[in-house]
Amino acid sequence: MTTPDTRFNQSVAKAFEVLEAFGERPGVLSLAEVMELSGLDKNSTQRMLHTLVALGYVERGPGQRGYALGKKILSRTFDYLRGSPLLERATPVLIDLQQECGERVDLSLFDDLDIVYALRKQSKRQTFFATLVGRRMPVFCSSAGRAIMAQLPDEQVDDILARSSLKPLTRYTVTDPATIREMVAKAKIDGFSLAQQECLVGEVVLASAVVDQAGVPIAAVHIAGLLSEWTPEVFVQRFSSLAITAARALSGKRN
Repeated sequence: MTTPDTRFNQSVAKAFEVLEAFGERPGVLSLAEVMELSGLDKNSTQRMLHTLVALGYVERGPGQRGYALGKKILSRTFDYLRGSPLLERATPVLIDLQQECGERVDLSLFDDLDIVYALRKQSKRQTFFATLVGRRMPVFCSSAGRAIMAQLPDEQVDDILARSSLKPLTRYTVTDPATIREMVAKAKIDGFSLAQQECLVGEVVLASAVVDQAGVPIAAVHIAGLLSEWTPEVFVQRFSSLAITAARALSGKRN
């Protein structure tokens, strides 16, 4: 990564490029794989890995072969979660919401072109990776992302869509910008957005945006179910008002 910013530290950037390589492929990576995914040369990759191992953010794989993320990474996740007033307030709200609806409920945070799951309350056996904190999903195809875009000016929505990859995650993912804008407009009227199988096959999710004191969207409350158990119409009828109420309970406060 190159930047004209003289305060930008290239060594720190290289260390994070190595860490982010592990997000491309789960599990243990070889030196060659880290080099490939990070784009760094062998010398830089070895130096960064040695330093990160010494600090505990990377660990050697079984038999001292390869590299994997270290357990110390989880400490920084803990620090973020502990330091967020929004997440502290949202925890009891999501617990009550999950008990009332009996389905999986989540809180995601708005991060430019993505939403990031920060709180998750699982209700039944579901795909393991799909229920983890920290999972990112594109704004353009997620119910939360469209609910959030419904609270943004049209020009900001256009900018998000222009910079998004618009690559489908499933065969049901809507990628046409005009159709997405129509769905965002509907979410603005309804107060929630619905997505069917766009991120995970068999899943139906509705979400309502959480806004700050200035009315700027910062997060979203989700309720997720299975299409084998619900029709979209009944799911919306049963849960949309619950999601809207939970999102409003978290909105308009200092975060």
